[in-house]
Amino acid sequence: MTELDRHLKELEKADVVAFGGVGFAGQILPATLAYDAVARQLSEAVRPKLERLVERATPAGKVYAATLLDRLDPAAGEAAWQRLARDRSGVNTFTGCIKAHTTLAEYASRPR
Repeated sequence: MTELDRHLKELEKADVVAFGGVGFAGQILPATLAYDAVARQLSEAVRPKLERLVERATPAGKVYAATLLDRLDPAAGEAAWQRLARDRSGVNTFTGCIKAHTTLAEYASRPR
């Protein structure tokens, strides 16, 4: 398994969305580290793997995958967000010290 595949596997099982440090100590979660690593390696070769994550990952993994697709190809990202906007699955988020819970549909409907 390549390093990229390990990072994608981490995103696939992510249980919370956090794009920076969380909690009082600003801890960087494994999924955030994986997201950052995949973001540094974005290419058309990664696209099918991201599209697969949008379909099969945990809700948090789907958010990470859609965000990465949006960075790679805004049209593909928008298509992913539109699919997620119909998904009522719950997703946990972290912004700094604040943990929240929403649905994929609500998250996907937010301005990006």
